[in-house]
Amino acid sequence: MKATELYAKLEKNFIKPGLSDEWAEHMEEVKDFLSDNFKKRSMGLVCDNSQQIIRVYTAVFPTDRVMKYILAQRTEDAMLFVHHPSIWDITKAPQVFQQMNQDLLKKFKARKISVYNLHVPLDNYGEYSTSLTLANALEIKPRKPFAPYFGALCGVFGKTKLRTTADLSRKFKETVGHRVSLYQYGSPSIKDGVVAVIAGGGNNVEMLQEIAKEGVNTFVTGITALNSHSQKAHDFAKEHKINVLGGTHYSTEKFACIAMCDYFRKLGLKSQFIDGKPGLEDL
Repeated sequence: MKATELYAKLEKNFIKPGLSDEWAEHMEEVKDFLSDNFKKRSMGLVCDNSQQIIRVYTAVFPTDRVMKYILAQRTEDAMLFVHHPSIWDITKAPQVFQQMNQDLLKKFKARKISVYNLHVPLDNYGEYSTSLTLANALEIKPRKPFAPYFGALCGVFGKTKLRTTADLSRKFKETVGHRVSLYQYGSPSIKDGVVAVIAGGGNNVEMLQEIAKEGVNTFVTGITALNSHSQKAHDFAKEHKINVLGGTHYSTEKFACIAMCDYFRKLGLKSQFIDGKPGLEDL
């Protein structure tokens, strides 16, 4: 497929009017690799290296491991699709996002491998969105979106058959494949069987205010580490008796990137999700 044709399809299907983002202003050290379009709006085509694309790899973050894996396949005329154009590492706070490896970016250019990013557009409620795919993985039936974020609605309220936070925590652990966090700030019973879900970094006061207003007492998200950045959110959750469950930034967002493989396959492109490593420090 012509690269421009694929970019146009992604644009039409995901980048809706009113969405915005702000990655480019924080990516100074790799600015020479960025497309002019990405420099202006921080979404879509990050690195324009291909004229034809025959294979797509998907990943949550463009880590060294992910980029080296693609290069090891000796692939050319390919695209790396990522949810984030930078690499999350909470242990490096306050610079929690690190930039792509410049040496590997040079090799991507030589091998005609483009990089494409949908952050806010993939968080926006829809078939392939981060929170909806997480809810589906947890067998939470979606009811309605919520949580405004850069012009998107990044969360979903849904119904679960599970009755307690302990049950949900066990299901969460089985689904992501590692330990999860449970901050038991309210009743262990899931009120009315309704759960709020925001994949990634949803644990903030603004999102919790919506959850409290809805009368929901159980919240599933990604980053829940109790630190100076999140203290107010935890205080709010405790005050309003909202239970908070965390499954890491990576593991709660990977389901969208897995689902995107189906999107690319429907376009006739070979597609593969490259698994990464969850940062358990997020919990």
